[in-house]
Amino acid sequence: MLRKFQNITETIGRTPVVKLSRLAPEGVEIFVKIEAFNPMGSVKDRFALAAIEDAEQKGLLKPGQTVIEATSGNTGISLAMVCAQRGYPFVAVMAENFSVERRKLMRFLGAKVVLTPAAERGSGMLAKAVELANTHGWFLTRQFDNEANAEMHARTTAKEILADFEGERLDFWVTGYGTGGTLKGVARTLKAARPDTRIVVAEPDNSPLLGSGIRSKRSGDGVEAGAHPAFRPHLMQGWTPDFISKLVEDTVDLGLIDEIAPVAGNDALAAARDLARYEGILAGTTAGATLAAAIAVARRAPKGSRLLCMLPDTGERYLSTPLFADVPVDMTEEEYAISRSTPFGRFDSPAGAPPKPPTAPVEQPVVLPEAAEFVTSAIRDPANPVVMFALEWCEFCWSVRKMFKHHGIAYRSIDLDSVAYQKDDWGGKIRAALNAETGLRTIPQIFIGGQHVGGCTDLFDGWKSGRLQGEMEAAGIPFSRDGMDPYRFLPGWLHARN
Repeated sequence: MLRKFQNITETIGRTPVVKLSRLAPEGVEIFVKIEAFNPMGSVKDRFALAAIEDAEQKGLLKPGQTVIEATSGNTGISLAMVCAQRGYPFVAVMAENFSVERRKLMRFLGAKVVLTPAAERGSGMLAKAVELANTHGWFLTRQFDNEANAEMHARTTAKEILADFEGERLDFWVTGYGTGGTLKGVARTLKAARPDTRIVVAEPDNSPLLGSGIRSKRSGDGVEAGAHPAFRPHLMQGWTPDFISKLVEDTVDLGLIDEIAPVAGNDALAAARDLARYEGILAGTTAGATLAAAIAVARRAPKGSRLLCMLPDTGERYLSTPLFADVPVDMTEEEYAISRSTPFGRFDSPAGAPPKPPTAPVEQPVVLPEAAEFVTSAIRDPANPVVMFALEWCEFCWSVRKMFKHHGIAYRSIDLDSVAYQKDDWGGKIRAALNAETGLRTIPQIFIGGQHVGGCTDLFDGWKSGRLQGEMEAAGIPFSRDGMDPYRFLPGWLHARN
């Protein structure tokens, strides 16, 4: 890894295999292949690069052409990364019930995200992606039946596994299936090189598509047609859509699967949490599900067996899902007790807190004439009737910025802690003059049409009452109206406390 790379896509692959030290049953070794080490945090980086390179080589993707894919999130994030690096616009189609972190990550990478109704499931988002691709002439990467998906795993993931276990036994390889790219590519290469290695494929116990023995229906062009009769909603996002992909079906037809392991959703969540708490490995719900299957296999495997389990992604894109539902935002009573274990606790708790130490009187800073003149000029500047004195990293300042952006309000932000105001503590001098002007020491301080509005909550209160809109109209400041509560722009931790 100690080398230079020409671009981010060169860092894809070569993910580590790590031995579990505390979760494996006695006498059996469990190793995990951590795909979160890919640059976008999931195994799907491999497919994204393969799909784009394959299309470029075959002339299927033209410079500047839009790329589109139906995705539960990970593939979309990976394609957004590759497309950003190569200069292709990217559109992801995703069911609305997948985690919001995934939408934000894709949009942050420059992608557009089209949501489909949750009730239409995976087949619905795929149908929409096909429709958009056909309508606009966009390139659909077709992750569920694109052979480049499996080929990439055959020449990278599988070869990495074989190299890591060269000269050593590998009794079981355990994986989920999703698109089937990892499953087909690794299984066929692994079986060819090491036929004694058993391939174990995990799936949700309440949605046993493979376990049912029923094939998915397909239209004339091979696209999945409608939901599989055995599908039921489950907790493992990206792990088994409501159809069996062509790549998975190929793997079944090739006889590469030795065992199908059903996994309960709660077992998947518990395994992901245990993986973090006992092994220090942060992975998602699908990784937890695969690990739960691997542990179940390990418990009945002969002593001395060695298993390798795929961990497809990181846990950070599951923050708004049931995986993190029981993780508190505020301090627990135990954490309050830790805070109070020193002479002066920082936060009050429901049980109260010790008295705060006496504070020395605050010395009032000297107000320089040039700083006072700067504040007066900024407040009364006709070219910028809305002005905010702010700090770059203040969450309340960002709440105001989000509100202004939402309502289309042009404003000037004087960020007193920014580089432009750091020389000779110019920002501090301006803040002293601002304090003298308003009688307040808090940030932000907002002025509209030369009139002092106050801080963040003062602004929000004025907007909720309608008073602020009237003042802006009187000052000729354009803005858009809607019924949105401005307090929704506050950071999430404040919502949690209030």
